[in-house]
Amino acid sequence: MLMRQERIALILLVAVAGIVLSAHAILTFAGKEPFARPFTDSASDGELVLIEGNVDRAILIENGGHLSLQVHNVTVFVPASASGSLVVHRNDTIRAYGIVQTYRGKKEIVISSPEDIRITTLP
Repeated sequence: MLMRQERIALILLVAVAGIVLSAHAILTFAGKEPFARPFTDSASDGELVLIEGNVDRAILIENGGHLSLQVHNVTVFVPASASGSLVVHRNDTIRAYGIVQTYRGKKEIVISSPEDIRITTLP
């Protein structure tokens, strides 16, 4: 049998766990969109950003199977783990969420999962 203080502690523990699980479910359902801001040159490393536009150049990197896309003169790096079976062509329209990183002195956007990039192929 639990003492009064132990019952209160157990109830509080269950309540906190319920709140954390509810918050997790809400944030998972909301996705990244509410937390991302449009990419600008002033975006800092580690910031979640959104980029939309036409693909100017799409390169499949031979060693590793990564994709490198140019959109509005910004590199969008899609690692093999996030590219899956993506097929991207020049002039396709993309909407992508990613983290800003500086690579060789230039800002780029790194995609972390396949759900973070949407492609609209023109006929």
